[in-house]
Amino acid sequence: MFIDTHVHLNADQYDEDLVQVIERAQENHVEKMVVIGFDRKTIERAIELAETYEFIFAVVGWHPVDAIDCTEEDLEWIEELAAHPKVVGIGETGLDYYWDKSPKEVQQEVFRKQIRLAKKVELPIIIHNREATEDVLRILREENAKEIGGVMHCFSGSVETARESIEMNFMISLGGPVTFKNAKKPKEVAELISLDHLMIETDAPYLAPHPHRGKRNEPSYVPLVAGEIARLKGISIEEVAKATTENAKRFYKFS
Repeated sequence: MFIDTHVHLNADQYDEDLVQVIERAQENHVEKMVVIGFDRKTIERAIELAETYEFIFAVVGWHPVDAIDCTEEDLEWIEELAAHPKVVGIGETGLDYYWDKSPKEVQQEVFRKQIRLAKKVELPIIIHNREATEDVLRILREENAKEIGGVMHCFSGSVETARESIEMNFMISLGGPVTFKNAKKPKEVAELISLDHLMIETDAPYLAPHPHRGKRNEPSYVPLVAGEIARLKGISIEEVAKATTENAKRFYKFS
């Protein structure tokens, strides 16, 4: 059995066939899915899905690309939602220096506020990092995020950055890119980082794994991620499934 620890079933891309997408995931042994809300609309949808399906859980937070739109009222609302029995984390939050919609200083401030919020409500932090590794790690250190811990979602950094993150009480989550032929760093991380520190995800509908690259991703493809990790480590896919599922259950405190 597998757990997709980061999926956007709340995205518009699933409006036509969401029920079938969820059924396909179950047919492919995906026992639980964590749906990430990152603005008003997607948070509401994530909660709705978590309330509808016993095996779907929600994470609530504010995406760094849209940090400029985040108000104090939004953060208060997220804090209230953190008490919901199906909410298991805060995020995705972090820094994204690829897109320039939100100035860096605004992103950093909203990131810091969400780390503090996560510590207050005692839920792990789900980190989005794009072209901002140095600042992400610095802010996590300055805010003592180690106290609550979290996960580096769809990790694309170096083995050294992975180890530094693990020292700060963060899990490493690998997604579709680990299956890409030219993805040197994720493959090295999959090979060299202990299974104890790994989780798997799709980040669907984005970043579909090979051989579906470039198409809409979906949670039924998460076994392809596990399969590539198994190949790189020279172990069975069953071992990867068992370890990453146990890690996800422990991380998200699934009963």
